Amino acid sequence: MSDKTSGYLDMELLRFTTAGSVDDGKSTLIGRLLYDSKAIFEDQMEAIEISSQKRGDEEVDLALLTDGLRAEREQGITIDVAYRYFATPKRKFIIADTPGHIQYTRNMVTGASTANAALILVDSRNGVIEQTLRHSYIANLLQIPHIIVCINKMDLVGYSEETYNKIKEDYKKVAEKLNIKDVRFIPISAKFGDNVVDASENMDWYQGATLLNLLETIEIVDDRNHEDARFPVQYVIRPQSDEYHDYRGYAGRVASGIFRPGDKVKVLPSGLESTVKSIDTFDGEIEMAFPPQSVTLNLTDDVDISRGDMIVAADNAPKAEQEIEAMICWMNERAMMPRGKYTIKHTSNEARCMVRDVKFKVNVNTLEEVTDDKQVGLNDIACIKFKSAKPLFVDSYKQNRITGSFIMIDEGTNETVAAGMIL
Repeated sequence: MSDKTSGYLDMELLRFTTAGSVDDGKSTLIGRLLYDSKAIFEDQMEAIEISSQKRGDEEVDLALLTDGLRAEREQGITIDVAYRYFATPKRKFIIADTPGHIQYTRNMVTGASTANAALILVDSRNGVIEQTLRHSYIANLLQIPHIIVCINKMDLVGYSEETYNKIKEDYKKVAEKLNIKDVRFIPISAKFGDNVVDASENMDWYQGATLLNLLETIEIVDDRNHEDARFPVQYVIRPQSDEYHDYRGYAGRVASGIFRPGDKVKVLPSGLESTVKSIDTFDGEIEMAFPPQSVTLNLTDDVDISRGDMIVAADNAPKAEQEIEAMICWMNERAMMPRGKYTIKHTSNEARCMVRDVKFKVNVNTLEEVTDDKQVGLNDIACIKFKSAKPLFVDSYKQNRITGSFIMIDEGTNETVAAGMIL
């Protein structure tokens, strides 16, 4: 493998999601980001030039780069989550372009669930509106560590610093209300490329980083939980060969914390303790495993371990819970059944569960808790209590985005009906 290829593979990956109300320019912004950072091919550019001419647009519509579905292009809206990959010499990126409409809340939750950063677009003519509140609430609910507020269409307000400062102050009140820790603001014009990749000549009053510069430099190493060692076992490796006759390894992905040979560990649910003998990967043994690495742990003792078990630090285990309270986003056309029975998938574990109670629903536009309506339907966000048939090893979602999340599945249709965050 050439140095160039291995360099690319070793580069840090930043996942970010975009959110904004309809026509705030999310798709145009991503198109501009890809175009100005030279991340698209000439034939792609030609295709959207032709598409723009057919639609009678005055200029080339960069939004067409991300609106991949034909229906989206024809209507000029984003319906599904579009993932785009690009890289600069400093980082690799995965963009989830999510729809702004309220009826696509579930799509936004899906696209944002693994993001390190969220770009929230605000139209400089409209300022902070209901949808801004809703998108910020969802980004905060999913514990996305970094929020970047892009105040767009600055060209339509004469690149006014006053307008930018007013929106900035308004948004800070939202951030305080939601307890969002890291918020950055950038005045941009996605259409003309101001402050997207290149610094704007029209806004010399803004001295901060451009959007691409911020995306390349934002610190994401500390976003992962390196304290609580958690390793959900996905597969037990027993090679049937003479060379590795006695080998027994436990394969999976490190959810959080750090594992090293010699560490004292505990296996859940049995509670038996052992020591990490070695950490194996495809490329040989390593001295340390941390998230999100996929590795094989080898223990000194012959402990009975199977898929769904969890290997954790001996002195720091998650709680084993059966009565669980969680926030969920309902993703199915069929409403949640009161006292309904569902299958829950949590890390590599599976259990049956029953919904005990709906504590409240969230009105995502005003952030009020609604307690008198217990009907949870498509795109609703609610706080529920459920009981699982066997104990699950959980942390709160705030503490750990992997061991604190789950999905619910309808046993009859096998459809995913909800995504949940444990409180």
